[in-house]
Amino acid sequence: MTDAPLILLAAGGTGGHLFPAEALGVVLMKRGLRVRLVTDSRAMRYSGLFSADMIDMVPSETVRGRTPWALGRTGLVLGAGTAKALALMLRLKPAAVVGFGGYPTLPPLFAARALRIPTLIHDSNAVMGRANRLLSKGVTAIATSLPGVLDRDPALAAKTTTTGTPMRPAILAAAAVPFAPPAAEGPLRLLVVGGSQGARVMADIVPGAIEQLDPALLRRMVLTQQVRDEDMARVRAVYDRLELSCELAPFFSDLPARLAASQLVVSRSGAGTVAELGAIGRPSILVPLPGALDQDQFANAGVLADAGGAIRIAQGDFTPQRLAAEIAALAADPHKLGAMAQAARTVGRLDAAERLADMVTRVARI
Repeated sequence: MTDAPLILLAAGGTGGHLFPAEALGVVLMKRGLRVRLVTDSRAMRYSGLFSADMIDMVPSETVRGRTPWALGRTGLVLGAGTAKALALMLRLKPAAVVGFGGYPTLPPLFAARALRIPTLIHDSNAVMGRANRLLSKGVTAIATSLPGVLDRDPALAAKTTTTGTPMRPAILAAAAVPFAPPAAEGPLRLLVVGGSQGARVMADIVPGAIEQLDPALLRRMVLTQQVRDEDMARVRAVYDRLELSCELAPFFSDLPARLAASQLVVSRSGAGTVAELGAIGRPSILVPLPGALDQDQFANAGVLADAGGAIRIAQGDFTPQRLAAEIAALAADPHKLGAMAQAARTVGRLDAAERLADMVTRVARI
């Protein structure tokens, strides 16, 4: 393996960027290639394919403001990161560098371009992220999860291939579990997740919605909810008073299996979440994160909603009353839940990692 070509995978340190990189890495390694991850310090929190000796960290900085001081700081940090990435490229001599979005991808992709190393970026969102937009004109090829993302730019569209979002083995295993609609008097398994930026609103709204449900439905409810430590006491107090069957935790390491076991999901609509809901095929109520410049989560949720696999609710309309009404209506119509699960499946691409690996080997000419 020491003589096998090396592919460097560059990703921001969040699950939405790291998980597709991990999924591609699994396939590339099965094909006999070596992989390493270039990222920031946040990636060390994630366990998976990349052990510590497979990770290289480079300095990076998000654009946090438009003042001369903020822009200057960002420029200095990214410059230092690019210098370190140049040294890394010269030492490792990768056959290609693949970026998955986030500002930590900028230094390694800038360095690869300067050294004329083949480059490819993958974007999971319905609207291309800002870091990938900065890189898009200079890379060798572009992969997107969804069709039509770059149709308005013919020059970029000409080097773009729709591959889908690469799925980790745990998601592929979960996708093999068929959807089972709730029986008339059987349990309704509700999963509520929010991610680092979304769990607070779920803690604010979901308990109040559950309180409004009919007692007969409450007795059937089996709830699993991601709750931040600082919100745990108040959320648990409501569910204890209702004598609700529930499991609450700040983080679920086995989330793919929990998605597969659920009959309805309430969630934010990050690119990774939408892709996993499509791959596994589960009905959902999606609440896009507001305030994003590109409204990417709103567009992501629209992909599932337009297919019939999800209900999209803007955060301004996400009230306990609205959520309770949606849950009650879906619980009363198991056939609709089944149809939504089937519709969500039409969005998923289970072969995305293989398709992206094919692109990588073409770009790297190996």
